[in-house]
Amino acid sequence: MDLGLHIANFTWSGGSATFVDDLRRTARTAEDVGFTKISVMDHVWQIGMIGPPEHEMLEAYTALGYLAAVTERVQLLAWVTAAVYREPGLLAKEVTTLDVLSKGRAMLGIGAAWNEEESVGLGLPFPGTAERFERLEETLQICLQMWSDDDGPYAGKHYQLGRTLNSPQSVQRPHPPILIGGGGEKKTLRLVAQYAQACNLFDSPDLAHKLDVLRGHCEALGRDYDEIEKTVMGPVDPGPNGEKVDATLEHLRDLAALGVTHVQLGIGDGSSTEVLELIGERIIPEAAKL
Repeated sequence: MDLGLHIANFTWSGGSATFVDDLRRTARTAEDVGFTKISVMDHVWQIGMIGPPEHEMLEAYTALGYLAAVTERVQLLAWVTAAVYREPGLLAKEVTTLDVLSKGRAMLGIGAAWNEEESVGLGLPFPGTAERFERLEETLQICLQMWSDDDGPYAGKHYQLGRTLNSPQSVQRPHPPILIGGGGEKKTLRLVAQYAQACNLFDSPDLAHKLDVLRGHCEALGRDYDEIEKTVMGPVDPGPNGEKVDATLEHLRDLAALGVTHVQLGIGDGSSTEVLELIGERIIPEAAKL
């Protein structure tokens, strides 16, 4: 099992005077101690479960471009891109650009979007649920076409592209890996089975059921269930002095028994890297054995 770092909170104790240096140090520490992915949220306001909307929030793909410049090995992605916030052709260019500048370390993390408040606040598109999922699927189709040898037109219900030219092409071929976030059983998990190389599910009591549903979609579509990376997003708290390491490892073993191969961990105050170093010393080597 691999562990990744999710940076969702940008309100750090050092404040704006040290923020950029702290972000660089956090990313480099995570890479050095063995985290395999670094992600940021695709939000323009902070979300309620982390803090008030007035708290600091960086634009995802600009932040990922910076992280590409200060790291060398970790995969980089938005966890997850709101499909309706950008035109699909532009999104494909952004992920391709990230892949080129990072020398082949980009992933497309994507979902149907959910934060109506920030969308209304900044005038971003936010259609109804059914249309958001239609647009998500068309976005996936457009990205895949732009990463292929076919630069012809695309004609969908919501998007029409006259020429899907994408130059330069992505470093990773046939395309950067696609992760689809969400556990919707009828739509989201079907899209995972059809289009994605990874899924992201909640670390919750119904996780085993959701994986069974995904397996069923794979069987229906003729997709190899085992080739999809199963990820969850969840907190890992080793305790200030490592007193919770054993409990954390036991939970990771439970997740591995279900088939989860990657856990993306959120952090609080990124101006302090001690918890990353502790996870790297005590948890990552043991998780790698699972």
